[in-house]
Amino acid sequence: MNPTVLAHADLDFNAPLSDARAEELIAALAPLAAAEVVDLGCGWAELLLRLLEAEPTATGIGIDSTAEELSRSRRNAAARGVGARVRLVQDDITNRTETADIVLAIGSSHAWGGTRQALEAIRPRLRRGGRLLFGDGFRAAAQPPNDLGVDMSLAELVELTEKCGYRMLRLATANTDEWDSFESRWCAALEKWLLQNPTAAEHAEVRALVHEHRTRWLREYRGVLGFAYLVLTPDS
Repeated sequence: MNPTVLAHADLDFNAPLSDARAEELIAALAPLAAAEVVDLGCGWAELLLRLLEAEPTATGIGIDSTAEELSRSRRNAAARGVGARVRLVQDDITNRTETADIVLAIGSSHAWGGTRQALEAIRPRLRRGGRLLFGDGFRAAAQPPNDLGVDMSLAELVELTEKCGYRMLRLATANTDEWDSFESRWCAALEKWLLQNPTAAEHAEVRALVHEHRTRWLREYRGVLGFAYLVLTPDS
């Protein structure tokens, strides 16, 4: 039993992202007709699947290292009738070299060692005129806890994308409702498991995990940690 995968059970996206904002971001990636899309660190690939549902001529590849998340994505793809247009691959995303018209990279910059490294690694994968939907954390208020790995303001994050050779087409940030929905549902999935499995060997471990997560969310980074969604295109 993987507690982190379990915590994702009640989430639509593995990010503070509402249905309405997801729809807006997909629209901002247009044109999507016949687009080849790569989702780097796709998890259960919900945003990729929604994009394919929105544009029936697009095809996609989702890449993630977690087998359980990919199993969920395959079930969802089949149930929603897009399985023939998506390939889901278990791999380290830093090993991949596919080029694409659209790249999605939401909360995956840590795989390359940081935001700058991710932006630099992804840019060669974008075809001329392509678009990158890049989701990453930023410092929204006072300095967040060091282990969150966030040291840039929103302005500094946008400036960094320019230094890495991109132009910004769209910017959105997660609001408080999106954050609270994400964090509370993350915790709720574990709370439900605890109620349903009171004698499980992992009960104490999971209880400690959800307590720590909720405490940190409410006491340390709520209102301090921001999350930005940037639609970017190569500068040249």
